[in-house]
Amino acid sequence: MLEQYEDLMTVQDIQEVLHVGKNRAYELLRDGTISSIRLGKSWKVPKEAVISFLRSWQNSEGSGAR
Repeated sequence: MLEQYEDLMTVQDIQEVLHVGKNRAYELLRDGTISSIRLGKSWKVPKEAVISFLRSWQNSEGSGAR
């Protein structure tokens, strides 16, 4: 899953993968929904954190939770 991305993803990568805008991507990182590291003004997101987020989202969708 997400083989085309580096192990540390960028905000732009998150936008592409999740099909969300910049504001929503930053919101997911700031509130800790997706684990990330902030280095100065840059955000780095472990690919595993994105995969974990996608799996938890798929599980909640499959259970009928909204």
